[in-house]
Amino acid sequence: MVEYTEMSMSDLGRAIGTGDVDPRDLAAAFLDMAKAHPFADRIYARMMEGRAMAEAEAAYGRARDGVRRGLLDGVPVSWKDLFDTAGVATEAGSALLKDRVPLRDAEVLRRASNAGLVALGKTHMSELAFSGLGLNPVTATTPCVNDHAAVSGGSSSGAAGSVAFGLAPGAIGSDTGGSVRIPSAWNDLVGLKTTAGRIPLEGVVPLAAAFDTIGPLVKTVEDAAEVLAILDGSPAPDLKGATLKGKRLLVLENVVFDDIRDAPLDAFEASVQKFREAGAEVTRAEVPAVTEAMDLSGILFTTEAYAEWREVIEANPDVMYPRILERFRAGGAFNGADFVAGWKKLAHLRADYLKATAGYDAVILPTAPILPPNAERLMTDAEYYVTENLLALRNTRVGNLMGLTALTLPTGVPSCGVILQTPPMSEARLLRLGKAAETALT
Repeated sequence: MVEYTEMSMSDLGRAIGTGDVDPRDLAAAFLDMAKAHPFADRIYARMMEGRAMAEAEAAYGRARDGVRRGLLDGVPVSWKDLFDTAGVATEAGSALLKDRVPLRDAEVLRRASNAGLVALGKTHMSELAFSGLGLNPVTATTPCVNDHAAVSGGSSSGAAGSVAFGLAPGAIGSDTGGSVRIPSAWNDLVGLKTTAGRIPLEGVVPLAAAFDTIGPLVKTVEDAAEVLAILDGSPAPDLKGATLKGKRLLVLENVVFDDIRDAPLDAFEASVQKFREAGAEVTRAEVPAVTEAMDLSGILFTTEAYAEWREVIEANPDVMYPRILERFRAGGAFNGADFVAGWKKLAHLRADYLKATAGYDAVILPTAPILPPNAERLMTDAEYYVTENLLALRNTRVGNLMGLTALTLPTGVPSCGVILQTPPMSEARLLRLGKAAETALT
């Protein structure tokens, strides 16, 4: 069991392929560990033991007969509790959706099952995915692997916890403003934000559909590449021979360093030095479009989120965590003209950003300007909650606003990540760069 928790998804897949690991034993081991773990009920909202063992049995049969469906056939994963699962409750971390049981799987879960991934269970999350902290007094707050008194980051909080605490080899989450990348960074994982529209959202509980994306929280860039291929239905990007030598990296200087704490800043600068030592050419500059775009966050994110959930929320607002309720209701302050004008302006700013960064292989920045906040203090100190909540998703939101694909990597400093981001639909390029950066960092 211990060695299972130390292996990446890809390593486990290779071991299944050679016959060294039985998918049935693998699934049973992770299910047993989840049952026994002291934080299990703060990581998993519910297990899917029957489904997991049935899928593992089928994977075993394919391995025995030499007809495996891919590298990850038979490897278990956890699923954030906003992916519909046929016959199993999907509640998105909210009492508003209590006992909501879908009739069919989300499209991405169907694709994953067809590829042989074994679904272990559904993981806790921020309420309706509308917070980067991972604090959820309504259902459960997943702890950070590096500080059990701190939050794990959100909204894919339990997803990160399941991998970081060794209760799943990998996890599938979603990212609207940083919800894959923040919990990945705070729990020393690799997290991939895919391009909006690349992976279908059918059967995924929405937050703001124009920004919602799906991505993996895993241990290695190779795992991220393999999971992307399954969810996207495309060949896995080729990572062989990836190098930073001669690559041009731009450190984004405006916005993302404002009010940054010492540990994330030092970890980022050490990472930049390692990239230079690996042969990258690093330039630093401001991109004005980013500063202008940040001012549109309230208009675009909250308006769409409140429009999506207004009727459900206002029918039963008392069951929500008040701070999340307030955040949704803030979306009602804007009118239709504000929203349309905001999107029109953002389209121009996205073009400006791509023009300003076109000469670089990737733009890099600290994943988060803060470390994971203390959970109890977030509940009792209003000023602390506001400050940390605003900063948590500040840096990651750049990628969502600019419509990019982005990858966070652990820096080797606990709970400190570094982001590489590239233009939309360039995941293969990003993952090759990510593989080279991962090598430089480790």
